[in-house]
Amino acid sequence: MRFLIRVLINAAAIVVAAHVIRGIEVADLTSALVAGLVLGLINAVIRPVLLVLTFPLTLLTLGLFIFILNAFCLWLTAALVRGFTIHGFWAGLLGALFISIISWLLTAFVGGRAHRRW
Repeated sequence: MRFLIRVLINAAAIVVAAHVIRGIEVADLTSALVAGLVLGLINAVIRPVLLVLTFPLTLLTLGLFIFILNAFCLWLTAALVRGFTIHGFWAGLLGALFISIISWLLTAFVGGRAHRRW
């Protein structure tokens, strides 16, 4: 159930980012839902591996390289999902930052304290 909520939150964040940031386009709601699913899977499987592999570079840049990794994950999502496109590096970087913030806010609002296991 939580995974489905995360997919919906990612899809909503992608739709909002497409309306706000020039250079990000979503063709329809189905593309947004598939992009939310793929982004969730990439963040769960590929991103942790990339974080470990690029740890020295992340330390060297005082953590700023994580923004580049987030942009890469978003670009990879756009490369895999038909109907979701990103035009340019800056659109991807701003989109990744925007989607991260929106996703974090929506998760805090929707999830609340109920999803924490103490």
